[in-house]
Amino acid sequence: MDTQSEAAGAKARQTAEEMVRLAAQSQRVVSDFLAHQAAEHHIGAADPLSIGKAFFEMTSNMMANPAALVEAQMSLWQSYMDLWQRAAQSMLGGQPAEPLVAPAPDDRRFKDPEWSENQVFDFIKQSYLLTARWLQSTVRQVEGLDDKTAQKVDFYTRQFIDAMAPTNFALTNPTVLRETVESHGENLLRGLKNLLGDLERGEGKLAISMTDQSAFELGKNVAVTPGKVVFQNELIQLIQYEPLTEKVHQYPLLIIPPWINKYYVLDLQPKNSFVRYAASCGYTTFVVSWVNPDDRLSHKSFEDYMLEGTYAALDAVLKATGEKQALAVGYCLGGTLLASTLAHMAAKGDTRIKAATFLATLVDFKEPGDLGVFIDEEQLKALEARMSKKGYLEGRDMATTFNMLRSNDLIWSFVVNNYLLGKDPFPFDLLYWNSDSTRMPAEMHRFYLRKMYQENKLSEPGGITLAGVPIDLTKVDVPTYVLATREDHIAPWASTFEATKLYNGPVRFVLSGSGHIAGVVNPPEAKKYGHWTGPLSRGMSAEAWLAGAAPHEGSWWTDWDAFLAKHGGKKVPARKPGDRGLKVIEDAPGSYAKIRA
Repeated sequence: MDTQSEAAGAKARQTAEEMVRLAAQSQRVVSDFLAHQAAEHHIGAADPLSIGKAFFEMTSNMMANPAALVEAQMSLWQSYMDLWQRAAQSMLGGQPAEPLVAPAPDDRRFKDPEWSENQVFDFIKQSYLLTARWLQSTVRQVEGLDDKTAQKVDFYTRQFIDAMAPTNFALTNPTVLRETVESHGENLLRGLKNLLGDLERGEGKLAISMTDQSAFELGKNVAVTPGKVVFQNELIQLIQYEPLTEKVHQYPLLIIPPWINKYYVLDLQPKNSFVRYAASCGYTTFVVSWVNPDDRLSHKSFEDYMLEGTYAALDAVLKATGEKQALAVGYCLGGTLLASTLAHMAAKGDTRIKAATFLATLVDFKEPGDLGVFIDEEQLKALEARMSKKGYLEGRDMATTFNMLRSNDLIWSFVVNNYLLGKDPFPFDLLYWNSDSTRMPAEMHRFYLRKMYQENKLSEPGGITLAGVPIDLTKVDVPTYVLATREDHIAPWASTFEATKLYNGPVRFVLSGSGHIAGVVNPPEAKKYGHWTGPLSRGMSAEAWLAGAAPHEGSWWTDWDAFLAKHGGKKVPARKPGDRGLKVIEDAPGSYAKIRA
């Protein structure tokens, strides 16, 4: 036997052994997966029974108008006939016809040239896009549905459309077919291995790997800005960062991130760390690191997050610096908490926060975007019942919900890469952070979903009472910097803009390019995206503001620094962690950030 034959034989034996091993693993893992599916009846934060009821109502209303249904079907049939005619003309050697339908400019699923150059794949692509457009249009035109049901049907129809894309199947994806031929099917074997690994890691749920988890370690190559934990309680650790300038602004800076994820989205790596940038601009910078709660903290309320979070952190910051006032930044849910705290402080005559920044923050939840799909009485009751069993909402349930908002980018692209192409996910700091989900205490989350999303009470004067005090956002009169991101799928920018109609102090509104994370974590050196600024008058609509706004290249960070520096006070010698009223507990990023869900 020649060397080549021996190598082929060894390869075949190795492949056979791998298949036997995977078969044994799959039997065990798939059994666990099926058992888990039988035990749990939810998708992220969604309740399938509520979804089914919405589609039943939609179908009933659709069948009540058969003429409209026939018209819609005839429209689809005519589109198919046009596509067949163009495809036949092209296949018979005629001039290539103009596409009947094309992907959106930002749709990256069909970037392989074969989707346009190969007549068969071009036909598959256009057939899918036509059907997707028709299906979405048809359900949107069904009459008689209330707004909530219509939104739910529209959202889950998009989920179905995204799932059925030809890019998600091996036999209709040219990239996968080419890889399968070139690797003699090894990509599918590797993909099966990746799939089984994700099922095993998810302990009965499919935990899709978005990045190489082994490529990152907190304090080593993410969350590396030097700092110390100088205060902690049950809910928070407070990190004070080492100064990066000899002189600093008089008033320290307190950053309140959301507790839906870890704080270090604002301190990923030196090149894109907002924390490091703030310190380099001469701010004595503090960040709240929220605990990843378990059932022992199930009773913690939104009010507790204010008292033991914002207020406790502010007390500690002022003690650590010897100052009487501070600057504050709130991001997403952290911004909602900051706004609530400022309203509480206004009612109490507390003026310790001199100026506030809100990053991608909702305080008026009238139009919360696609997240509103998950908020109705039936779904909230089901979610509350689920949380009551454990005392918290699983972090991965929240992660699934957010991933569904951008399913093509955050679900299906990884299905194709990991399972069909058999590739390992690429190391990416932002996706590592995105996978580091946190749990939500039952009491806090119940209050937040009901009072904010369902009832929109925060925007109503006196609508919410915290620590015995009815709060009113219109009493907030400190200077505020409000940042929205134009492609935000969590805090839609026009809804974020509504805050400018509530705060009573001077407001600067800035719109950043990109989305909820990338639009915020956008350092000047990257020279990406851009931002808009413009004159703001009380009561102005978001559309009117944008019409008069001017675009600027690059990051909003420099604009923010220019705003905040005006409220930072005089320059004083830099302060170091532990040199005043608080002792150092441990190095940043601290132990709370390292608790995995």
